[in-house]
Amino acid sequence: MTSTTPPPFEHLALTCDGRRGTLTLTRPDSLNSLTNEVMAEIIAAADWFDHQPNLRVVVVSGEGRAFCSGFNVTAFSADEPSPAGGRTPADTGRLMADALERMSPVLIARLHGHVVGGGLVLAAACDLRVCADDVRFLIPEVDLGIPLAWGGIPRLVREIGPALTKELVMTCRPFDAAEAKAAGFLNTVVPVDELDAAVEKMAEAVASRPRAAVLATKRHTNAVTEQMVGLSRSWSDADGLAIALRDPESRAAQEAYLEKLKAKKRP
Repeated sequence: MTSTTPPPFEHLALTCDGRRGTLTLTRPDSLNSLTNEVMAEIIAAADWFDHQPNLRVVVVSGEGRAFCSGFNVTAFSADEPSPAGGRTPADTGRLMADALERMSPVLIARLHGHVVGGGLVLAAACDLRVCADDVRFLIPEVDLGIPLAWGGIPRLVREIGPALTKELVMTCRPFDAAEAKAAGFLNTVVPVDELDAAVEKMAEAVASRPRAAVLATKRHTNAVTEQMVGLSRSWSDADGLAIALRDPESRAAQEAYLEKLKAKKRP
């Protein structure tokens, strides 16, 4: 029998009222950074949501000052097995993004504050994106000496095209909500104090429609984009990460980046 009570998680908060649900990252002290444990919980949450028979919409958000600051960079050298399974720990992010994208309900990303690296991949795995106008996007992976993984490249190519994907990933330059909206990554951009109302409006607009037709539209659209920009090659993203983590120049870049972060935190 399917349970309608969300399971408890250490790093997430879930709600579900039947038609609508929420998935909230609850690590505000780290700007909702992602670890293998957090991503394993997201995978489990996606499975639970998929077993709710009347669910149409799930809003994905983050507590505190940011949506998600990406992968916890202090965990680069971690080599323990991934709690989500998979062939290597570096593969957990891909498994997370795939689990979200496979969900039957429509996912709406509520974006505020910082959306960084893996956090941007998390947003790209959602179907719709509602964004505050002060959001700062950043893809710092190349500065860290590693490739953007987790299926981030094909998802960005799908949403904003190959040329802009190459520029943003290779140069690591920050970009704002206005540019992301112009590129086609965002559905709606609103002032910060109107974000919750805009998310509510979008969620209710989808949830109030017939479930079968809404979910079929999501599946149909995803089937078309999968033919245009497939995600199957993302299986090897973990190998690219592993190579970069062993490369001397990449390791030097990681150390320099982490030192800059530490310097910013010093009084």
